[in-house]
Amino acid sequence: MEPTREQALELLQKYNKEPFHIQHGLTVEGVMRWFAMELGYGEEANFWAMCGLLHDIDFEMYPEEHCKKAPELLAEINASDALVHAVCSHAYGQCCDVEPIHQMEKVMFAVDELTGLIGAAARMRPSKSVMDMELSSLKKKFKDKKFAAGCSREVIKEGAERLGWTLDEVLDKTILAMRSCEASIAEELEKLCG
Repeated sequence: MEPTREQALELLQKYNKEPFHIQHGLTVEGVMRWFAMELGYGEEANFWAMCGLLHDIDFEMYPEEHCKKAPELLAEINASDALVHAVCSHAYGQCCDVEPIHQMEKVMFAVDELTGLIGAAARMRPSKSVMDMELSSLKKKFKDKKFAAGCSREVIKEGAERLGWTLDEVLDKTILAMRSCEASIAEELEKLCG
């Protein structure tokens, strides 16, 4: 049996103190839930979301061991092999050799970096929101290599290819996914980080 969301959130907060990292976990959680529902995996939505929530569990405290330390930390909540595999696979080719195989893993591989790029683009907008973000303005930010330079365009492109989607499709769908959870994340972050 998978851990509860409460256990997962406690573990995330144990190893992540920066509100930015907690927000990223909550964002990828919400985005993964949206994709599960959108792509016909509704019965697996909680699992997809939990993988998103925990995908960077080891990044803040163990950046040099990213995805290598994760299995040990996830063992604290008796995470299944499937959850551990999914968490590690999101950084395939960057810092680990666990390949994304399941559709959910491919989605997470594609959207992890992209949520960072979209989040940075949203913060530049007068609204500070994705609610009024258009695909065309995101594409301009995507092409500007200096903007959010830490977000790998190559990984995002590879993620789209693994899914068999165009770059426009993955950008557009991820904007919609982030719209679906923006308000609830802001609310939860306020409670968690005040």
